[in-house]
Amino acid sequence: MVKTLVGIRVLLGLIGIGLGICMGIRDDLMLMQTHAHLHLLGFVTMFLSALYYRAVPQAAGSKLARLQAIVSVVGAAAFPAGIACVVLGGRDHVGSILLAGAGTVLLSMALFAVTVFRTSNRERAGGGRAWPAAESDP
Repeated sequence: MVKTLVGIRVLLGLIGIGLGICMGIRDDLMLMQTHAHLHLLGFVTMFLSALYYRAVPQAAGSKLARLQAIVSVVGAAAFPAGIACVVLGGRDHVGSILLAGAGTVLLSMALFAVTVFRTSNRERAGGGRAWPAAESDP
């Protein structure tokens, strides 16, 4: 699951960079909010969640984590797309796309929060660490 998440995040980051380059070439920053949210949700936030799942394998193996990963990918695509639709088409016609995307992103973050809290509570109860111990240099 982690490899798939990282791959999707990198792809979304590349799409965001491509959008930024196109905006720069055209000297048109109309979709700047779309570009920013695509990077923050599609790359940064979700790349960090993939790193968490990598550092805490027991979290990555849960059904809740798999659901969160799916919802996060949908939200990372839907919310910036909704922003673009509103900017280009007006809020009256496509505002529901934006609201659905925002709700999906919120759900994804709530699922991730539950996953993190469950994992960290289980680790503390078991006497272990939620994060691997740092390796010391000889």
